Amino acid sequence: MKSIAITLPDGSKRTFEGSITAQQVAAGIGRRLEEAAVAAKLNGTVIDLTKTLESDCELAIITRDSKEGLEVIRHSTAHLLAQAIKELFPTAQITIGPVIEDGFFYDIDCPKQLTQEDLPTIEKKMAEIAGKKLDVHRQEIERNEAIKLFKGMNEHYKAELIEGLPQGEVVSAYKQGDFIDLCRGPHVPNTSRLGKFKLLSVAGAYWRGDEKNKMLQRIYGTAFSSQKELDEHLHRLEEAKRRDHRKLGPELELFSFLPIAPAMPFYLPKGAWLFNKLVDFMREQTSKLGFEEVICPQMMTTDLWVTSGHMEHYKENMFLFEQEEGHAMGLKPMNCPGHASLFKAGKRSYRELPLRFSEYTKLHRNERGGVTHGIMRTRAFSQDDGHIFCTEDQIQDEATKGIKHTFSVYSAFGFENVDVKLATRPEQFLGSPELWDKAEKALADSLKAANTTFEIVPNEGAFYGPKIEFHIKDAIGRSWQCGTIQLDFSLPRRFELEYTDNQNQSQTPVMIHRAILGSVERFMGILVEHHAGHLPLWIAPVQAVLINVTDAQLDYAQTLLETLKSWGIRAGLDSRNEKLGYRIRDAQLKRIPLMIVLGEKEKTAQTISVRKTTGETTNDLTIEGFRKFLEPELKPGGTHH
Repeated sequence: MKSIAITLPDGSKRTFEGSITAQQVAAGIGRRLEEAAVAAKLNGTVIDLTKTLESDCELAIITRDSKEGLEVIRHSTAHLLAQAIKELFPTAQITIGPVIEDGFFYDIDCPKQLTQEDLPTIEKKMAEIAGKKLDVHRQEIERNEAIKLFKGMNEHYKAELIEGLPQGEVVSAYKQGDFIDLCRGPHVPNTSRLGKFKLLSVAGAYWRGDEKNKMLQRIYGTAFSSQKELDEHLHRLEEAKRRDHRKLGPELELFSFLPIAPAMPFYLPKGAWLFNKLVDFMREQTSKLGFEEVICPQMMTTDLWVTSGHMEHYKENMFLFEQEEGHAMGLKPMNCPGHASLFKAGKRSYRELPLRFSEYTKLHRNERGGVTHGIMRTRAFSQDDGHIFCTEDQIQDEATKGIKHTFSVYSAFGFENVDVKLATRPEQFLGSPELWDKAEKALADSLKAANTTFEIVPNEGAFYGPKIEFHIKDAIGRSWQCGTIQLDFSLPRRFELEYTDNQNQSQTPVMIHRAILGSVERFMGILVEHHAGHLPLWIAPVQAVLINVTDAQLDYAQTLLETLKSWGIRAGLDSRNEKLGYRIRDAQLKRIPLMIVLGEKEKTAQTISVRKTTGETTNDLTIEGFRKFLEPELKPGGTHH
């Protein structure tokens, strides 16, 4: 009998006589590990616990509390959902059910139009099936046999997927009880190993994402390894609903959407002020780094978009128009081709480099209706866009300055928790491996020079160059990718950009794409949700409201209002014939940071009483004392809420 040597993650080795499963290895290490195991990793590939190991290998046990373990649990729970659907609605057909961020979904063709009210019934059936502690078995079936099997089960969508595979291909399926589903796996070995789950919503989805195909029903759900983790996630979801910018935006009179311009926001005065404040703040910030603002046309001929590659790779997302002369024009979806054209318009010398352009004009992308989302993803938006044209030797210095600056901007808006990732060369790339190695090292060195902790994400760079990504975390732990620093070797070559070096030789510059906020609209939405509408004082569209207790204080209130306005404070006066409590509550609902309540005592003493939306009060401030009270909070990064 052949012995098998298994190397564990800590470097230790265990020898077994004959074949053995990953689950048996886990049991041999310890009972707790075996109970927590949901899958394994064989020589770096995730496998089922029940897979037989037949030769020397490296093995790691994947437990339910790990990221990979959670994916296995969620994938297996998606199958549990499909099984429950088949038991409740036998004529339903199941299609695909992948793991997504924070959960999973399954698309089904069901004879019954499902609603939110149906989800508890489906959940109950799922729990009932899981409680039977069914073993989960992997089967491998030849392509033609698999087609016959699934057609015989009235699963024509599954059969269609298999028909797309080459002849002779072997497919895998998983069986639990009487239910069988097409899947690569891996899965938990028994339904008793599933975690705690919750079905969240029902939506529509076209088969294979194609609008020409049948509309299916998509059930979203989530699963965690414990009830505590599930409860915490559900609480975050409720908090996210409360903070939803699509609800708060209209309530706070920031923006609205009208049918005359689908997925393009209309900004009300307060929203327009906030948008302009964000842009003006970034103008001021980027000018310190040597950026010069340019303005390129909104619409340019398709010759430009052919050169840039957009007509080949991005045409369906562009708004294109035919002109009478036969020339086609396209609304710009991004600024880089225009900036490259500006660089090319003049003769450039190494003495001008780095040359930095910034721009904030509107961009337009023909996003599908199903993916637009409030002001987070729109068809018309602006970016705090910047492009740096530089030499290879200047990359590190430019990137280091950009990294430090990005952190300072996020901090000003109250984002202190930022994850940084360095995405490296993908399998398909432009340029030489040596150039990529140099570029990746320059970005890594710049991150180290900026004392930044970062994660390397292998093979995730763009085809034209590596990139640094900045992921900000909001108040309820959600991660948003906003800022990027991207190196581009492709566009300068496509546009035949040149500069003359100190030897009077023509060279091609490197192009660095950089943004900190990303989409200004999207960042505004993130900002509103992060602060639950309670924007920091320095960036609140209305900073203070004066509330007089009776008409006897009206003159004092109006005089004080003019004083505040002369200081540059964005203040208003609420002297409506309503009860004091009602007006205070109204100001709180509008998320106005400061309420200045003026009674007879304040009028007589010529003082101010300030109430924050948190309920905290500061009484008996003199006018000058109030000015000093405000000063630190009126600067970016100020904390008054």
